[in-house]
Amino acid sequence: MTDRITRSERIFDGVKFSVDRIEVRSTDGSRTVTRERVVHPGAVIVLPLLDDGRVVMIRVHRFIVGQTLWELCAGTLEVGEDPAECAKRELIEETGYAAGRIEKLTAFYTSPGFCDEFMHAYVATDLKHVGQRLEATEDITVEPMAMADVLTMIRDGRVKDGKSIATLLHHHASGSDNG
Repeated sequence: MTDRITRSERIFDGVKFSVDRIEVRSTDGSRTVTRERVVHPGAVIVLPLLDDGRVVMIRVHRFIVGQTLWELCAGTLEVGEDPAECAKRELIEETGYAAGRIEKLTAFYTSPGFCDEFMHAYVATDLKHVGQRLEATEDITVEPMAMADVLTMIRDGRVKDGKSIATLLHHHASGSDNG
C-alpha cells in the first residue's frame, strides 16, 4: 500500500515529542481526512534481572495519570543515541544498577493509532549497584521482586503500564524465566 498521507504540518514542538497535523487519503481515494500524529524520537525499556532471578521493578509517580505505577525502567532516546546505550543509561538513572550484559529482547510500537513511538526492549543481567541518578522530576522507588510475583501483579491488575506488561510477558513467553 502506498503512503496515504498527502500533507503534513508541524503544529507543536515539545520537549519529548512533536505533533503534526496530517491529511490522509481515504482507502478508496475519494476524499481526505485530517488527523493529528504524535512524532516521538523512540524509547527503551529495560527488564533488569538480578543474579537470583528477581526483577528490579520500580514504583514511579506519573503525574499525567495522577498515580504511582509499578513499571520497568524506561526512557526516551536522545537525538542520534544508540538504543542499547540509552538502555544502559536509563537503567542506572532509574534503578541504580549498571548492567554487565544487556541484550535486545524485542521492539514494538507503543500506540500506532496516533503516535510513531518505537520502543526497544532489553534484558539487563550481571547487575552491580552503583546508585540512582534521578532527574529533578522523577520520584522512583526500587523494589526487586520474584518474577512469579510480578506475573501475579500483571494478572490481578496491579501492573497497569502497557510497555512493562508487554516486555515482561514477552520475556515470560520466551521461557527465559522461572516464573
